[in-house]
Amino acid sequence: MKLNRLLLAQVRAATRSLWRSGPAAPATAVQQALKNAAVMQRVAQRQMRDFAAPAAAPVPPTPPAPEPAPPPRESRPGQFIDGYHANAAGRRDYKLYVPGSVASADAGTPAPLLVMLHGCTQDPEDFATGTQMNVLAEEIGCLVLYPAQSKGANPSRCWNWFNAVDQRRDEGEPSIIAGMTQAIMASHTVDPGQVYVAGLSAGGAMATIMGTLYPDLYAAVGVHSGLPFASANDLSSALAAMKGDFRRSKASGQPLPIIVFHGDRDTTVHPANGEEVVAQGARHLATPGTAEPGRVPDGHAYTRTLYPDDDGTVRAEHWVVHGAGHAWFGGNARGSYTDGKGPDASREMMRFFRTRR
Repeated sequence: MKLNRLLLAQVRAATRSLWRSGPAAPATAVQQALKNAAVMQRVAQRQMRDFAAPAAAPVPPTPPAPEPAPPPRESRPGQFIDGYHANAAGRRDYKLYVPGSVASADAGTPAPLLVMLHGCTQDPEDFATGTQMNVLAEEIGCLVLYPAQSKGANPSRCWNWFNAVDQRRDEGEPSIIAGMTQAIMASHTVDPGQVYVAGLSAGGAMATIMGTLYPDLYAAVGVHSGLPFASANDLSSALAAMKGDFRRSKASGQPLPIIVFHGDRDTTVHPANGEEVVAQGARHLATPGTAEPGRVPDGHAYTRTLYPDDDGTVRAEHWVVHGAGHAWFGGNARGSYTDGKGPDASREMMRFFRTRR
């Protein structure tokens, strides 16, 4: 409406101009009127746009630049040290893991020591990778010793748990492993009350031997897919024991606290071996075991049986993992003989060991 009135005013002005100037200039007057109307229309349109546009929001003040983050604390990585130990029975190499948390701590603070005995065909690096025990050692501040079986002593790198000489204190391979343990205790600040031994398969059988022969040295034992003490005395009886037909030894002395893991689908070492290992460890207990079923989320189901002492302290644990075979449970697939579906055998062993203090 406003634009129409403006155009009408321009036409009236042009008409009056024509009356005054005569008929000679009608075209010029009309053109000028239309030009003025067009100019005024553009002005009006610009005013309408300005009216419709929202008011500009106030620009917020620029916040001050954040303070630079402090540099991360320097973390000292652990050291994986090569070494060896030799005595009259022979020589064996080893790897010793010293976590950064121990290396950077007060030198006078004693640390726990765990001896880890690998299975057949394995070596310390492979065993450490598969069990992830070095990662756990960083977390809790524990030294980890990995004795290495030599091909000269056994072509498959199995610990010779089935030889009679390797089932006696201060003889054969037990004397080498025990001497190696004592050497690390002498060269590092180790709590003598927190020295433990664990192993897988043939290493588990040797861990049983070490705990049985040296209860004064090792405070607790972990056996994963292993065999009972003195369950065989030669290679043929060893093969029979692995199938479940083992000798039942009457070991003397006070049984050590022990934690056992075994898969009920293990076709390499029959699960009956795990049952006998626990039976040896709990033979002095009057209280029967208490079974507790469980399941790892998206993993294996298991039955955990606890054997308490008279004062309620658990002296033995038996984990039967259902549907599992011959592998370290909760392990890393980059290592051999591992089963990532759990339960976490490494963490559970260390939890059990630490309660022995």
